[in-house]
Amino acid sequence: MKSKIAIAEIAQPYAQALMSVAQSKNSTEEIGEEVRSLRSLVSESEQLHNFLDNPFIQPENKKAVINQILGEGDGYLRNFLLLLVDRRRIAMLEPICEEYLALLRQQNQAVLAEVISAVPLSEEQRQSVQEKVIALTNARSVELDTKVDSDLIGGVIIKVGSQVVDASLRGQLRRLSLRLTSP
Repeated sequence: MKSKIAIAEIAQPYAQALMSVAQSKNSTEEIGEEVRSLRSLVSESEQLHNFLDNPFIQPENKKAVINQILGEGDGYLRNFLLLLVDRRRIAMLEPICEEYLALLRQQNQAVLAEVISAVPLSEEQRQSVQEKVIALTNARSVELDTKVDSDLIGGVIIKVGSQVVDASLRGQLRRLSLRLTSP
């Protein structure tokens, strides 16, 4: 298993290089959308993830799959992925994508908020959470990463960086229990 520090040491320079190319072509947002799509595709397809991670698969085969997925056109992201295959860093695709999106959020003065709720959030609830996070962080915009955890019973847990706001029923019950049991 790779350590987080080693992963960051490898992912960061590649993500910064992709950001530099995107900035020079004034396409940071477009490449950001492509990176989000690619990240979700790789994370949802275990077969694709394993294929790209497998060091025994020939680079030409990996390039062929990348060309099938992204097309043969002259795309900056496609060329970047082919470079990753050549440098034997394609297994680091997900951390590189995460790092690029972090750089994009930093550039746009946006924050990533992980929201865990007992049930899927409605659009109105998502908007309310975004407004609360903007008030909490003074960011320009908020990117939500929502997850559902039925163990919460109700409410939400919002994580922004190192800050955690636990507004779940499970959290409230835990705090009440601590108050009742303390002397």
